[in-house]
Amino acid sequence: MLKKFFRTSVIAVILASLFSVSVVVPATASGIDWTSGALPSDRAWQSVAYGNGVFIAVNNGVGVVARSTNATNWTEAIVSHQNYQSVVYGNSQFVVVDETHPTSRVLTSPDGNTWTPRTAIGGENKWRSVTYGNGVFVAVSDRTKGTIADRVMTSTDGITWAARTAAANNNWRSVTYGNGVFVAVSDNTSGTIADRVMTSTNGITWAARTAAADNNWRSVTYGTVSGVGTFVAVGTSGAVMTSINNGETWTARTAAENNTNTWNAVTYGDGLFVAVSDTTSGTIANRVMTSPDAITWTARRAAADNNWQSVTYGTVSGVGTFVAVSSSGTNNRVMTSRLAAPAFTLSSSSETRTVNTSATGFTINSTGGAIASFSINATPPGMSFNTATGALTGTPSTVASTTNYTITATNAADTATQTFALTVTAAPVSVDNSAAQAAAQAEAARRAQEQKELAEILALIPKIGELTLSLGETTKSLYSTKCVKGKTTKNVKKGAKCPKGFIKKK
Repeated sequence: MLKKFFRTSVIAVILASLFSVSVVVPATASGIDWTSGALPSDRAWQSVAYGNGVFIAVNNGVGVVARSTNATNWTEAIVSHQNYQSVVYGNSQFVVVDETHPTSRVLTSPDGNTWTPRTAIGGENKWRSVTYGNGVFVAVSDRTKGTIADRVMTSTDGITWAARTAAANNNWRSVTYGNGVFVAVSDNTSGTIADRVMTSTNGITWAARTAAADNNWRSVTYGTVSGVGTFVAVGTSGAVMTSINNGETWTARTAAENNTNTWNAVTYGDGLFVAVSDTTSGTIANRVMTSPDAITWTARRAAADNNWQSVTYGTVSGVGTFVAVSSSGTNNRVMTSRLAAPAFTLSSSSETRTVNTSATGFTINSTGGAIASFSINATPPGMSFNTATGALTGTPSTVASTTNYTITATNAADTATQTFALTVTAAPVSVDNSAAQAAAQAEAARRAQEQKELAEILALIPKIGELTLSLGETTKSLYSTKCVKGKTTKNVKKGAKCPKGFIKKK
């Protein structure tokens, strides 16, 4: 009898009933969504900077300084009747430069509360911008009088300043520092494209550079794009240009509102370049533009239809915050944009896979603020988790019932979570049907042969019986003598005598 043995497996499929979402209401997105706020007074606010947990805004007209630690609540102080143009933080102090005062055209403060006038160079210089880098403060002027020799001044402490020779006799409007280099841009309409930019490694010796276009450049900043240091300059008529080789060569880019807005200021923070405009003919919808790579720019809705003059980036309670100030408006001359709390969805909430079979996993769709990193509470055996992208990939190597895995997204503002359910089943045992058929046929043939042989044996049995009877008689006749006594017969060995009373039968 053929015996067959089979192994069986039970495959459990549990679908997406365990998907859960941690509900996150996104905050305003950093640099994208803006909220209007009020400075202490509706003055012509010209510049804003951040340092050591403090935002400082300065006024052009009456020498007012405003201070805030959260970009929402501001205090104001009238330092002197000066036209402050620019403020920066460096070397543990704030430094402000002025465009008109004959002597005290610099202010310094360690905390933004107590200010001290300092003596600048060049009694007629209009100091438009100041920056700090590599232990040096550098200020540039758009002075229309005077010579090339005093369009730059430098200081290591913000107190004592020295005149430096600019690369060209232009109206220098903005200066910044990055990657070991100072870069300044000009809006001088009488100049040429060749001398609208100048660079310096020390703030003392400057070299003229060729701008990407013959525009009036208003502001320049420095940021990093995919690990590459990038200078970005903006100006009138929707002008934007970038440089990735320390300001030596420049490439023209297309602004979000090309040939329309006058972009007064640009800054960088949280992986984003942000520019603001003072275009009075424009609308509230296009007074801000942003770009993650300085190439592709997107128009953003400003908080008010004001003349936005300056923008900076800092942190409020550890959360990245852009702050812009305006020279116009009523109770809305400051606007802020904070880093959004993270929020995201998964392309799939659950998956069932056979062990040792590659899993599809899921993709992340970010719907909130920029996500700094991802984490997972555990990683399924055989799979890997990417903390930068949040991707779960690989081949499950262990059978497991439905297990929930919690994915967490984090940035400086908050965290958000999603849950992914994974079920890993055993592989089913395959049966070779062709082999089983062949075995059955062989067994049937064997049984048929046995039946045939048995029938042949049974057919021989009667003949064997007849042969036995015949042989018995023959044996008797050959090997014995028959003796009789009346009706009784006895066989004795041939040649032997018959028993007494018996006679040999002939």
